[in-house]
Amino acid sequence: MLEMKVGIMQPYFMPYIGYWQLINVVDKFVLLDDVNYIMRGYINRNSILLNGKPYRFTLPVENASQNKLIMDTKLRFAQEKKQDFFKTISNAYGKAPCYRKVAPIIEDIINNSDDDITEYIKYSIQKVMSYLGINTEILVSSQIPKNQELKGEERIVEICKRLGADVYINPCGGRKLYHQNVFMSKNIKLYFLDTRKEDIIYDQKRNEFIDNLSIIDILMFNEVDIMQELLKRYELNE
Repeated sequence: MLEMKVGIMQPYFMPYIGYWQLINVVDKFVLLDDVNYIMRGYINRNSILLNGKPYRFTLPVENASQNKLIMDTKLRFAQEKKQDFFKTISNAYGKAPCYRKVAPIIEDIINNSDDDITEYIKYSIQKVMSYLGINTEILVSSQIPKNQELKGEERIVEICKRLGADVYINPCGGRKLYHQNVFMSKNIKLYFLDTRKEDIIYDQKRNEFIDNLSIIDILMFNEVDIMQELLKRYELNE
């Protein structure tokens, strides 16, 4: 009988490749939207290459506050600003080898009319998944019945139990947050995904490689078959 693998992360807009490796390796991926919004985090921000240098973009959020839940956070993304953002991406990657294939996808993502930040990001994730041939089921935490009093690690375990998970996989940064004994007590195996950063190198048409950029950068420079190979360059460790 196959094990059912679950990953849970806050919704990030067009994040780095490790996020996509996690989506690709699990059966169900949960967008953790019923926790507090993180100011100056990666929910609405990331970086692309512009004129050969990292450039930080930020989606405008209405009355952003760490005292609000992500699910209660709205975008304030006027159509004019969306057009400006897409122009920035076009200026950055207009000469990239995969621009003509990827640009229409990015433009469609940006022009999504939903102002709910979770739904906006969910749409972007599903569009990229479709392009890359990833079939993982995307769920939203606030739509999963559970004990809302639970916090932190206990909340993650509760979601896993509700989904019938045999395995929970988290990015390597969660090693201080999650503990093997807690998950094993609920008959759930815990693994951490370590991206092999030294193997995520590709031609950015510049001398020095810049890592940890938005998936936009990787999409623009790599065909789908190469992207699918890059998604496999990780290790799962206890």
